[in-house]
Amino acid sequence: MKEHKSAIGAGIGLLVGIIIGSITNNVGLWIALGLSFGAGIGSMFDDFKP
Repeated sequence: MKEHKSAIGAGIGLLVGIIIGSITNNVGLWIALGLSFGAGIGSMFDDFKP
């Protein structure tokens, strides 16, 4: 089974978004931003072949 790094990136981005959102009292914005940035970074690493 192949591991997709975009899914891992989205999960980490979601976690970071929840943490930052709870600090700034704007959870909805930061969940969306963390999820999109995490998925973007994860898909960038998904194309990377070492």
